[in-house]
Amino acid sequence: MIAWLKAIHILALIVWCAGLLVLPGLFAQRSRLDAGPAVELNRLTRTLYIAVTSPAAFVAVVAGTILLFLREAFTTWMMLKLFAVGLLVIFHMRAGYLILNLFEPEGNYAPWRRWVMTTATLAVIGVILVLILTKPPIDLAFVPPWMREPGGLHSFVDTIRPTP
Repeated sequence: MIAWLKAIHILALIVWCAGLLVLPGLFAQRSRLDAGPAVELNRLTRTLYIAVTSPAAFVAVVAGTILLFLREAFTTWMMLKLFAVGLLVIFHMRAGYLILNLFEPEGNYAPWRRWVMTTATLAVIGVILVLILTKPPIDLAFVPPWMREPGGLHSFVDTIRPTP
């Protein structure tokens, strides 16, 4: 079962990341089109986002969450990976916001933004791949003890709160 779930997770991630890499290129084409062709580009972009990329993101996150609990992979590198996945989610939500606003009559997407978003997405994907493939041991000695133990924030607040 875990092997099938991993396969589903990886396939969904591939589709999701591919969609996040393609969308900035579609956004950049908007500036060069008149109203008629822009409607077709809008339809294509929305279909890609709503029917392909978003369902793949959902499946990837759900399958990954199930795998996390099945494998009990609560390690530092996994938490860093989850942070990177959170960045992909932010990029995904930003793309949805852009789709809503970009195809208005005054919509514009500067070409440099395409390269910034593509590079940022590739960087996050690269970080995720490095974390997954190397599973690096990360020493948390530099982190204060109250941040490394359950209930630590409560005990830290108790030490800095003045007693009446």
